[in-house]
Order: sequence, then C-alpha cells, then structure tokens
Amino acid sequence: MTEYTSHSFTNHSDSELSELNTNKLYIDLHIDVSFLDEEIALAWDVIRTEPVIVRLHCSLTQYLNGPVPTVDVFQVSTKDRFGLGHQLKKYIYLYIYLCTTFFHNILILLHWASFFKFAKVVLTVCVCVCVCVLFMTQFQTMEYAEQRIPVLNEFCVVCDEPHVFQNGPMLRPTVCERELCVFAFQTLGVMNEAADEIATGAQVVDLLVSMCRSALESPRKVVIFEPYPSVVDPNDSQTLAFNPRKKDYDRVMRALDSLTSIREMTQAPYLEIKKQMDRVDPLAHPLLQWVISSNRSHIVKLPVTRQLKFMHTPHQFLLLSSPPAKESNFRAAKGLFGSTFAFHGSHIENWHSILRNGLVVASNTRLQLHGAIYGSGIYLSPLSSISFGYSGMNKKQQKIASKDETATNKTNIHLQVSVQPQFLQSRNLKCIALCEVITSPDLHKHGDIWVVPNTDHVCTRFFFVYEDGQVGDTSINTQEPSIHREILRVIGNQTATG
Repeated sequence: MTEYTSHSFTNHSDSELSELNTNKLYIDLHIDVSFLDEEIALAWDVIRTEPVIVRLHCSLTQYLNGPVPTVDVFQVSTKDRFGLGHQLKKYIYLYIYLCTTFFHNILILLHWASFFKFAKVVLTVCVCVCVCVLFMTQFQTMEYAEQRIPVLNEFCVVCDEPHVFQNGPMLRPTVCERELCVFAFQTLGVMNEAADEIATGAQVVDLLVSMCRSALESPRKVVIFEPYPSVVDPNDSQTLAFNPRKKDYDRVMRALDSLTSIREMTQAPYLEIKKQMDRVDPLAHPLLQWVISSNRSHIVKLPVTRQLKFMHTPHQFLLLSSPPAKESNFRAAKGLFGSTFAFHGSHIENWHSILRNGLVVASNTRLQLHGAIYGSGIYLSPLSSISFGYSGMNKKQQKIASKDETATNKTNIHLQVSVQPQFLQSRNLKCIALCEVITSPDLHKHGDIWVVPNTDHVCTRFFFVYEDGQVGDTSINTQEPSIHREILRVIGNQTATG
C-alpha cells in the first residue's frame, strides 16, 4: 500500500507565481524512487536518493474547468538528460487527460441536472464526486507514477504496448518491433529521447557490432540471429530496408562490412563519419543505430581498478540484463536462500540474442548447441575451465596459472594499465560471463556442473572477452574464498552478497 508520507506536494508562492505567469499554477509531485535497485537505477540513469518530480502546469483561474494540465517529469540533477522522464511524461499526461475528461463530464452533468425534478439530490452527489476527484487526482497521479516506474521497460516507449520477447522484458527501455513504432522512432524521432539517452560507450558499441557480426557469420544464423534488424529505408520512409518478415542476411552483412571502425569513429566528427558511411552504403549507419538501440542490457566497460585481475583480459564489462521485476524476485529469493557466483560459457555468436532476449533455458529447443545430460536448465560452473569449454575456447587456448604467475599477476596488471587496448583487435573472439545464482534447493549440482531450471534465479554480473593470443586461466574456482572476496570487492555495493 502506498504511503503518502513518502511524497510531498509543492505549491509555489505568490511571488514565484507572479514571476512565472500570473495565470499559471505549478504543482510539483515528488515521487520517491529509492525502491529501485542500485543497478537498475544505474542503467536508467536515475538518482535513487533524489525524488522524481512530476510538475503539473495548471490554470490558476480555471483550475477545475481549464485545459488539461501539461506535464514535466525530471530529476533536478539530471534534468537535461533524464530519458526515463520522457517515457513517464507521456503516460502521466494520458492518465491526467482521462481524469480531467471524467471531471469535465461531471460538470456537464451538473449543468443538465438543474433542469430535472431531483436536481438538488443530483447536484449534491455530483458536488461530492467533484470534491473527491479534486483531492484524489494528485494522489492518484503519484500512485500511478509509482506503479509505472518499475515496469517501464516492459512496454514499448512509442505505443505503450507490452514487448513480445521470448523470455519476457529486459532491463533497458526500448522500441518494440511493430512496424508502425519502428517507422515512428526511426523516421520521426518519436520518443527517441526515452530510448537513446542512456549513453553507450564506444568500447561497448565495438563489442555489440562484433557480436552482431559473429551471429551473422554463424552457420546457425537462421536460429540465433534474433532479433533480426528492423531498419527504415533512408530513401523511402514508407519501407523497411531490413524487415524481419523478409530476411536477407547477405544484405545485412554487406551493410555491416561497410561500417567505419568504431576506433575511427572516435577520432573524427561524427557527422563527417556518417557522411562517409552513407556514401559507401546508405544502410550502414541506420544498421549501427539499430545495433545500439536494440540492445536491452546495461553494459559498461570496467576501468582497470574494478577489473577482476585473475580473468587475464583487458576486455571486462559490467553486464546487467534483469528487469526490475526479475531483479526483485531474485533479491527476495536471495534473502531466503543466499547466493554465490558461477561462470556461464556460450559462443560469442549467441550473445547478440542473449543481450536482447536474456539467458533462456535452451535445453530441448532449437537453440540447444550442447547436450542436456543433466536435465533442462541454464548450465553454470564454478570452474572457469568448464565454462571456457562451452564458450568454444579449446584447451590449447586455456591457461593454467603457476604459483609464480599468480604471485606476479598484480605486478603485471599494473604494468599493463597504460597500454591496455581499448578496442577489439580481432574477429576471433571467445567470451564468458560471471553470474550470480541463488543457492536454493532448485539448484542442481552435478559435481562442477550446475543446472538452474528457474531463469529468475540467475543474473549476469560480468562479461569477459578474449581475442587471438589471449588465454583464460583454467584454475579459477569461484568457491575459493579469495576469489569470492575479489568478486565482491569489484561489485561493491551494487549486488553485494550477504
């Protein structure tokens, strides 16, 4: 049940009103968002300790009978880059519009009631209803905002219809694949502030493009290259150049090959780079935009100080993909059963889909690549060597760290800080994820192979990429106290395990 004490109303003073507009009333509703988990707030660029302000612009002289109030939604510290506010503003305005329309209909009823025999009774009832509407609308608006904020990612930012994904909603707000929404978003810029204001770093874009390429080059692309791009033809805004209903993998690959390298994009003005790409292939830049905007996971390149040194790669990322509802269920289960960490290995070609659809139980489906000898579920392991095998890294590429190497590892890391490569140099990539998993009775342990049938009990936390010449340490065991402590140190307060 909502506690109204968690919010506050702000009616501006007379002097403020005279400075702003003598016929305008500004009402601020302060929405407490401290209930959001830390990592979700980070992904949405929301400050948990600061209220979200819903500002209603009303008429001072016609408060009850004036036009529908306009709405602004913002946080003071992030007012100019508050993507969440653009989406929430749209929904709150529609809600207030419906409430105001209902109130105006009551006023019409009041007028006509005066002509009837029981006018006094009708008038009395209507006045009571009006008073209730007047005082309850603001409270209802706050409650509505509280109910919508945790599930914003479950709905398209354009049409407000639920997303239709294989494994339910993901973390980041985005546009659905309905053609009208794709056209509105790409050609008219409808709600692009809501879906695009969550910035994506250049190194992350580099990774997303590499994943897209790997999926396209795979002999299994018909199965794993999902979702297929929805891109409007720049020469014909009424047509989809890339259409999920008419898939042309070769044409997508040609556009991908025409992309300027992400490294080069960071060295020159963006508009100049875009013009160069348009001259080579007019679909290259729109495809790049789709690759970025369709990513529904929160990925951030980790600085050296927050990297897990024992993973032996400079390409380390924070990877969060669970929507608020799943994260909430995860934390509730974690409070009951506790949690630990384990690796999940999967070929790089699969991650284009995983980032957009989430980790799914592939057992006994066409997505299954390896056997499911231990039953249906998501396969994890506390041993890096086992998960490296699932990622496609063969034993020759895996590294067994000696005691001397372990002792000198910290020194080597410090020497490498100044020369760490920022971008991927190779197309031959292997990857592995580090996940947090609930240690409930549902977790089936078969030696060092763990099977989790419940997808709500697994959340990705980190992602590691290896290139040609790089090797992964096979001796890592997440159950060793020193390894476990290092993971918790890097995670910090965001997902600390008790």
